[in-house]
Amino acid sequence: MKSVLVLNGPNLGRLGSREPEIYGDLNLEALTKQLESLATELSVKISVMQSDSESVLMAAIHDATDKGTDIILNPAAFTHYSYALADACKAHTASGAKLIEVHISNPHAREEFRHKSVISASASGVIAGFGFDSYKLALRQLAG
Repeated sequence: MKSVLVLNGPNLGRLGSREPEIYGDLNLEALTKQLESLATELSVKISVMQSDSESVLMAAIHDATDKGTDIILNPAAFTHYSYALADACKAHTASGAKLIEVHISNPHAREEFRHKSVISASASGVIAGFGFDSYKLALRQLAG
C-alpha cells in the first residue's frame, strides 16, 4: 500500500480559529479526518503531522526521503524564506520521491511577500487556493 506523509507548517495548528475568512472555520482535526476518509477510498496510507518547528519538519522530510515516501507539504510561513526546508525538499525530490506543495489560500492573491516560494522550485507540483481541497487534489495525484 502506498504511503503519503502530509506535513503542515507553522500556525496551521490554529486552523479554525486563525483568520477563518482566509483559512476557513474547520480545524486541523477536520482536515485530517477528511484526508483519512479520502485515503481509505484511494487505498493509500497517510500520516498527518503539524509542527511550528522548522527542524521537526526537516527531520520528517529526511525520514520520508529515506523511506521513499511521497509528501504533501503546506510549508505555511516557511514557504517564503526557509532555504533549509527548501534544501530538504530538493533532496527529497532528487531521490525520486514526489513532493507536492499545497496552500489553503492563493498566496498570489495576498500580500506581496507571499508571492515568492523558495519551496516551489523543488516541488513536483504546487496546488493552491482551493481550501482543504488543495490537499485532496494532491492526495489524488499522488495516489496515481
